[in-house]
Amino acid sequence: MSPTYHAARRFVGNHWLTVAFLLGFIVDSLTLTRVDQVFDNAILFTYVVLAMLSIFLLYAAIAERFSERVNQFLKLRVPLLMQYAFGGLLSGMLIFYGRSSSLSDSWLFILIIIGVMVGNETIKDRAHRLVYNLVIFFVGLFSYVVLILPVLLGKMGPWIFLVSGALAIGVMYVFVRLLERVVPNFIHLQKRSIVFIIGMIYVGLNTLYFTNVIPPIPLSLKHLGVYHNVVKYENGTYALTYEKPEWWQWYRSSDKAFHPVPGDNIYCYASVFAPSRLAVKIFHRWEELDTETGKWREHGRFSYAIQGGRDDGYRGYTLISNFRSGTWRCTVETERGQVIGREVFEIQDGPPAELVTKEEG
Repeated sequence: MSPTYHAARRFVGNHWLTVAFLLGFIVDSLTLTRVDQVFDNAILFTYVVLAMLSIFLLYAAIAERFSERVNQFLKLRVPLLMQYAFGGLLSGMLIFYGRSSSLSDSWLFILIIIGVMVGNETIKDRAHRLVYNLVIFFVGLFSYVVLILPVLLGKMGPWIFLVSGALAIGVMYVFVRLLERVVPNFIHLQKRSIVFIIGMIYVGLNTLYFTNVIPPIPLSLKHLGVYHNVVKYENGTYALTYEKPEWWQWYRSSDKAFHPVPGDNIYCYASVFAPSRLAVKIFHRWEELDTETGKWREHGRFSYAIQGGRDDGYRGYTLISNFRSGTWRCTVETERGQVIGREVFEIQDGPPAELVTKEEG
């Protein structure tokens, strides 16, 4: 066998929990597509059930609740199943939460995922591992319920988030009480730690939501751009006009540098995905950068209603006609101000480049 093979085998042997965790990430990246699909939700729900079952079986085996052979088998194999379920559940949340906002607005959730992976490698003490496993499960459970309840109810907003959090706390309470029947000494010794840490996570996640740090799940941005003109045809197709980019900017299909002519409007066009039953208002916030203070000054905030269900998202646009040269941005957000996406662009003096038009079906 090659040295590479032996090195890989040693890594798996030393880091098998992390390997199982990462496997959950890989499976999700290949299978999850839409938050309102039955298949996707069946996968996420299965992860929740597997996580609960594996935690229960592992600590039942540690407490010697089965025969010696079964206990040894469970203590050896169940941690792999548990980490796979954790990896799948949290990566599913990362996929959908990441789609719901830009990287700059969802970095905190990514940081939590990284922290979970570090914990997998460093926490060895069995008692601390129990608390840690319950904490991972609660983060995944809370994120899942917050994601799925708006899809099922066709509504989103503060009250839906609060109900989701209360439901997650209720499920967690029942689960810990069941676990207490299996490993009463473990739970009794760690009860204060469990209640305190989960309570802090609950308060922290609520704080992040009401300060608009948590993305506006289950909405997600499919396209956002600034244009010289936007026209909607009777067949539902949109014609988007923008300045032809340089040859090396093959990836660009909107205006990052906008050169207006007299009578021009500036259009902000966005396509936002929402689950089938969800109907909400979307807002475009236009802002200009104040060069003296370095702060953004609001120019206008305009709204339109969207209806969920379309794979490529519900399309809409707003426009401004009163503007001046400088740095501007158009932010797509919810009524509460949760950011779905943002486009920064420059309004510059001078004639525009050749204008081209593309159609969005």
